[in-house]
Amino acid sequence: MKHKAKVGWALVAAVLAGAGAPAWPGETAGGPRASAALAALTADLRGTDSASEVLRRWCEVSGWAKPAAITAIRQGEIDKPADAGVRALLSARPGEAIRYRRVKLTCGVHVLSEADNWYLPARLTPEMNRRLETTQTPFGVVARPLAFHRRIVEIEPLAGPRQALRVRAVLIAGAGAPFSVVAETYSRELLSITPPPSLNTGARF
Repeated sequence: MKHKAKVGWALVAAVLAGAGAPAWPGETAGGPRASAALAALTADLRGTDSASEVLRRWCEVSGWAKPAAITAIRQGEIDKPADAGVRALLSARPGEAIRYRRVKLTCGVHVLSEADNWYLPARLTPEMNRRLETTQTPFGVVARPLAFHRRIVEIEPLAGPRQALRVRAVLIAGAGAPFSVVAETYSRELLSITPPPSLNTGARF
């Protein structure tokens, strides 16, 4: 059973009202459709194990890329060593190697999110490690054979002009071992998209 992080939608509305969210035609920034889009995006991220698939579906309905595809643009010049909190979430042994991967996830020319990813290479296959180091494939796509589930640790709406939502989560393999911690920041540009049908019910509004 997924662990659901609680988000107060009054807070979401307040954040949007003061953040300059993308305006829909005929609607001021932070209006009801942007608020609804943020609620829908948050529900999708809480209700699925693949953030990459959530973004692919939002990319598809946006029309920004045909065919809809999410590309992970690696930022190899950035390095963030795992702190004690990350090591604890991964149940990493003392001295166990943890790799770091930072990417921008794009739909066409649009950056939908930026993600910091700390992962245990010893809990992945050699082929998975090769793809993570040499390709622009999203992490969730590479790790799909592990039949992982995603446990959200924190989810928070943001008030910045370009950022809408921050999510921190742990990816846990089907066998029960954590192998990745992700910190994702979602672009406010997503809030200009009419949300796709819900991943959980098929209906949306």
